[in-house]
Amino acid sequence: MFRTEVLAGLVVALALIPEAISFSILAGVDPRVGLFASFTMAVVISICGGRPAMISAATGAIALVVAPLAKEHGLDYLIAAVILGGAIQVLLAALGVARLMRFIPRSVMVGFVNALAILIFAAQVPYLLGVPWLVYPLVAVALVIMVGLPRLTRAVPAPLVAIVVLTVITVAAAVTVPTVGDQGELPNSLPTLGLPQIPWTMDTLALLAPYAFGVALVGLMESLMTAKLVDDITDTHSNKTRESWGQGVANIVTGFFGGMGGCAMIGQTMINVKASGARTRLSTFLSGVFLLILVVALGDVVATIPMAALVAVMIIVAVSTFDWHSVAPATLKRMPLGETLVMVTTVATTLATHNLAIGVVAGVLTAMVIFARRVAHLVEVTSVLDPDGGTRIYSVHGELFFASSNDLVYQFDYAGDPDKVIIDMSRAHVWDASSVAALDAITTKYAARGKTVEIIELNKPSAAIHGTLAGTLSAGH
Repeated sequence: MFRTEVLAGLVVALALIPEAISFSILAGVDPRVGLFASFTMAVVISICGGRPAMISAATGAIALVVAPLAKEHGLDYLIAAVILGGAIQVLLAALGVARLMRFIPRSVMVGFVNALAILIFAAQVPYLLGVPWLVYPLVAVALVIMVGLPRLTRAVPAPLVAIVVLTVITVAAAVTVPTVGDQGELPNSLPTLGLPQIPWTMDTLALLAPYAFGVALVGLMESLMTAKLVDDITDTHSNKTRESWGQGVANIVTGFFGGMGGCAMIGQTMINVKASGARTRLSTFLSGVFLLILVVALGDVVATIPMAALVAVMIIVAVSTFDWHSVAPATLKRMPLGETLVMVTTVATTLATHNLAIGVVAGVLTAMVIFARRVAHLVEVTSVLDPDGGTRIYSVHGELFFASSNDLVYQFDYAGDPDKVIIDMSRAHVWDASSVAALDAITTKYAARGKTVEIIELNKPSAAIHGTLAGTLSAGH
């Protein structure tokens, strides 16, 4: 067990190096910012997190959220947004946000993943434009290695092999291509504790708030989705609320140590849990420790890595992240149109705003509207006339809420019905005030014609809300 956890931590650390550097560049900051973030996130979450063996580090999702802020205002504002985002995550955890994940439809999650993949791929395009021609064959070689090597062996991470091979080629041949060292200074010491140098004003808070909420929401969604995936793989249950506030604490600590923030990493977690067989917090802790040792001790070597290798790594990450099954013709043919519309809305909104959180909110709202429209048509009213001809009995079937109860009023024959009307609600459920108001409107219309209405067989929850609100909502009619 101990040997498995140690080796898993080492493999993950080796695989984290190129991705941490790539995500730093994606965010528009020095590589050390992402490397420090991966170290602090992994170490802190190994202690505070609720899902053992899950890897948290600097991620593309968070990089995409904070990149505009870093570009416009600099690193200190990015760090402040990460700290504020972590605090929001702790607050959301206290409010029980983990339980709200059940309300995010699968189509929104698929759209979230697909949009993330597209944005990661698009971020690589600038590194392929206006560069020496040798960059293109180098990228091709790296892609071949990462696609082909796993078919031969998974003993070592294919991205790491690709990076080593390309680095050896460029150094041995003394070719001039963009390298990691060209992107910024690598760390040569341990991260230090400090505060971001920004004006602490309400204007600053207003500027940071949208990015901080983006960090919080995107980070929690990706982390909780990954935690659920690991739960399924290991047949164990994890504490999602603890994971939520653990992510917040990790981001706060990461910000104070000058990191760019992060969340759970699906790819690295799969390496740790599925490929390496890790099951405890030790592997997560050691992945962070080994990462720091490697980059501080071997910083000069890391600086010689050609950017072509990292671009290739990120292309593979984007391709593997995208849910290709979701856009297969066979899937689209079987999938209800509404589900596809929710996915497309999530992707389109994310690409338009470059904000994954806004995309998810748009997707959830679209799903809610489609669901409400679908359920609204499931309410049915049938009626029979009592044998003596003096009573009309209506039977209501379905769920009554704001979208479905509006048409309820028009399904009764107020003028033609006898003096006594019974509305049987045994096969219906009253959910909100709109439904109670609709029932009030029905009784009012009959009363205006001198007829009496009796509502019977309400289930207990429906009777409670009807008893509380009936007769108090007539001002709306």
